[in-house]
Amino acid sequence: MRILDFDENAGNAAAQEITASGGDAKAYVCDVSDQARTREVFDRLARHERLDILVNNAGVSHIGTVETTTEADFDRVFRINVKGVYNCTYAAIGHMTSRGGGVILNMASIAGTAALADRFAYSMSKGAVVAMTYSVAKDYLAHKIRCNCISPARVHTPFVDGYLRKNYPGREQEMFQKLSAAQPIGRMGEPEEVAALALFLCSDEAGFITGTDYPLDGGFFNLRG
Repeated sequence: MRILDFDENAGNAAAQEITASGGDAKAYVCDVSDQARTREVFDRLARHERLDILVNNAGVSHIGTVETTTEADFDRVFRINVKGVYNCTYAAIGHMTSRGGGVILNMASIAGTAALADRFAYSMSKGAVVAMTYSVAKDYLAHKIRCNCISPARVHTPFVDGYLRKNYPGREQEMFQKLSAAQPIGRMGEPEEVAALALFLCSDEAGFITGTDYPLDGGFFNLRG
C-alpha cells in the first residue's frame, strides 16, 4: 500500500501501523490538490510497481449554509474534495489502461445525494464525487477499469471527537449519543466497517460491480421515519 498524505507525520504513522500488522506500506508527502505534484508522485511509483487500485480518500468537511460559506471555504472544499479526486484519477488512469485495467474507489458521503442541514459546500463536493464515479466507470468500461464509490453516513472517527470538543465543550457525551441515535440503526458506523466494504469493492470478488454508489448508512436512506 502506498499512502499519499499532506501531513507527513500522519502518513508515516499510518504506514507504520500497516507495516507493524504485517503489511507493506510506504507514505509519500503529497497535496492532492496540486496536479503537478500528484502526477510526479504517481509517475515515480508507476516506474517501480504496478498501479492496480486507487482509493480516493482525501477530504475535508465544512459546516454552513450557502450564506455562511465564504468563497475561501468553498474553494478549499472544492480544491481537496473534488479536484483532489480528479487529480489522483487523472494521474493514475493512464497507468491502469496501459497495464490492462484496475480499480478506482472513491469515498463519497450520504451528503452527496441526501439533504443534510448546514452542509452546503460539503454536499456539493460529495455530489461531484458521485458524478465523477459514474462518469469514469462509463468511459473506461472497455479498458477494464471498475469505478465505484462508498457513501457513508456518520462514522465515529477522530474528526467527530474533535468536532464535539470544539462545538460542545462539556457536553461531548450527550451530543455523541444524540448523533448516534440519529442513525436508524442506533449508532455511528465504525472505520473498520467502511474498510471492509472498501476491501470487497477493490477485490476480484466484486468483479461484476462498477458504476455504483454504495450507501453505508445504518438505514439512513430507507428506514427513517
